[in-house]
Amino acid sequence: MRVGPAGPAFFVVKARNMLNQRLGRETGAALRVARLVEPILEDLGMRLVRVRMIGAAGRTLQIMAERPDGTMTIDDCETASRAISPVLDVEDPVSGRYDLEVSSPGIDRPLVRPEDFERWAGHQVKIEMSAPQAGRRRFRGLLEGFSEGMVRLLVDSVGGGADKTLVSLPFGDMSEAKLVLTDELIADARARRQMGPLGDGSDWSGSLSDNVRNGDENG
Repeated sequence: MRVGPAGPAFFVVKARNMLNQRLGRETGAALRVARLVEPILEDLGMRLVRVRMIGAAGRTLQIMAERPDGTMTIDDCETASRAISPVLDVEDPVSGRYDLEVSSPGIDRPLVRPEDFERWAGHQVKIEMSAPQAGRRRFRGLLEGFSEGMVRLLVDSVGGGADKTLVSLPFGDMSEAKLVLTDELIADARARRQMGPLGDGSDWSGSLSDNVRNGDENG
């Protein structure tokens, strides 16, 4: 059941099936970068999580990526960076100098695809909606999963107490969703790492200060 009115549409990247759709919240330069790098990452067997300009002056371009199984090693980050950098140099989607940072999503990761809400069911999550749902925009609770375009979440009842309320939030109307760092999440991440080369928290940064920027070929 849908809760509340529909909010404004967000940039949703079409994929082979609904569970692989990415809800992108990028705008401006970050959106231009996202459209450039997504096919590059796909050719490398990786997927884009999000793009952001971060830092006090917004001079670090952060590209968060992962493999479909959730892994992302330091070597993967370096491979992606070396493939992305030449394209960014040619297309120049970001004006001025900036540093490129390619990173894994980390433990308290953003959730950007329906399958993320399935994979991390059972953990605490924070969700912010683009428009109020049942009179509120922000939700925090236990993630139950994803079904028919809706994210299911167990939240505290309005009257308090031990009872929980199950709410269904439309995936397409979300503006942000991320895992909450808890002891249970850390233990789960460690267990997953033992099963394979998970790269939670790893990153590789490469400076573009020596590349052609603003017509200065000498950096």
